[in-house]
Amino acid sequence: MRHRDEEYFLALSSKPHVSIGIPFQDACKFHADETFQAKKIYIIVSSSISKTENFAILRNALGAKICGIRHGIKPHTPWPEVLEIASELRDNQADLIVTLGGGSLTDGAKIASFACANSAFTLDDLDKIHIGAKPDPASLKTCNIHIINIPTTLSGGEYTIDGGATHPQKHRKSIFRHHSMGTHLVILDPALTISTPGRVWLSSGMRAVDHCVEGLCSVFFRHGQASSETKAVQEKHLMSGLGLLLPSLLVTKMNPGDLVARRNEMLGVIEAIRGTTGVAMGASHGIGHQLGPLGVGHGETSCVVLPSVLKWNYQHGESWVKERQSKVLNVFWGHEMVARVLSEAGLAKETSNAGEVVEAYIKFLSMPTRLSDVGIGEDQIGAVADNAMNDDCILTNPVKIVEVGQLRQILEFTL
Repeated sequence: MRHRDEEYFLALSSKPHVSIGIPFQDACKFHADETFQAKKIYIIVSSSISKTENFAILRNALGAKICGIRHGIKPHTPWPEVLEIASELRDNQADLIVTLGGGSLTDGAKIASFACANSAFTLDDLDKIHIGAKPDPASLKTCNIHIINIPTTLSGGEYTIDGGATHPQKHRKSIFRHHSMGTHLVILDPALTISTPGRVWLSSGMRAVDHCVEGLCSVFFRHGQASSETKAVQEKHLMSGLGLLLPSLLVTKMNPGDLVARRNEMLGVIEAIRGTTGVAMGASHGIGHQLGPLGVGHGETSCVVLPSVLKWNYQHGESWVKERQSKVLNVFWGHEMVARVLSEAGLAKETSNAGEVVEAYIKFLSMPTRLSDVGIGEDQIGAVADNAMNDDCILTNPVKIVEVGQLRQILEFTL
């Protein structure tokens, strides 16, 4: 159901819908009442936002229908916190989850809803339903709690039907995926995001850039079974997303209050997700998944790893790998503002490679580009590489990775 003053559209083929153009609290109240007819609303709010006027506004809008509030989820969504939420959803008989915050909350809501539907309320139970455990699809039950996400970052997890969570003892992130896990409504409000710390906003934007870049370089365009028409559509979305994100992130870096840039970044995330639907990611995502449990921010993993993966792939890849990376170069150099930043960094369009260009861009955003910048030492490379070898994204890297030594080479680029 559409509010008369909002823009309301499907992000993907079936869900989620997107609401943009009216204040987040008005959109949330309208859809909670009219679209989902919710009676018991469970809120997951980031710890920092819970202390702000924005959260007070949301609480006032939803009023007596609130049946529970969770203040924060730690980065990378620890399993014990997912289980706590799942138990509270069950005990409070919640029929709608509303998240206000970043990607860890989004993943937490999706996975907790999935856990609740499948009566997974212990670590052992949860260990049976992530994709690495290879559960029998017929044994998995469908989520039955609607979810509204009000994101304050650009991580993009609100548009997918999966989520990652970190095992407390193994320190390994596992992926949970089911067709019913997806969010039902995403409410976008650029003004709300101004209070998001600049480093968090920009690094999460780089995560979206990573989706576009690894998407454009994906084996999907070389070996995928999709038709040429489908590949052309996917490529168009990815290039559009990158085109929206790159100049807008630069604007936000220089002028955080520019709402047009923030809106374009949010729309760029949607294009990135549209373009990566069914498109395999590579080693940047595979390695990044394992840096998260060591305390590296979600978006910062992309800042640190993506340039090195691009450089390694360029050195070891076949001609088609270089051709796909040229697509990335064309977008970066095709925007005047971005090209100026690259030129000022000493790069030239004719001689630069994608890894160098992405690294220069990240440095302009004042984001980390080395493992040491995010507190990861050389002595930890081996463990990161070992864990990453078990990640599905490593299997679909554009250059085939068959041994852990290759991952160590990539990680050594980041020292």
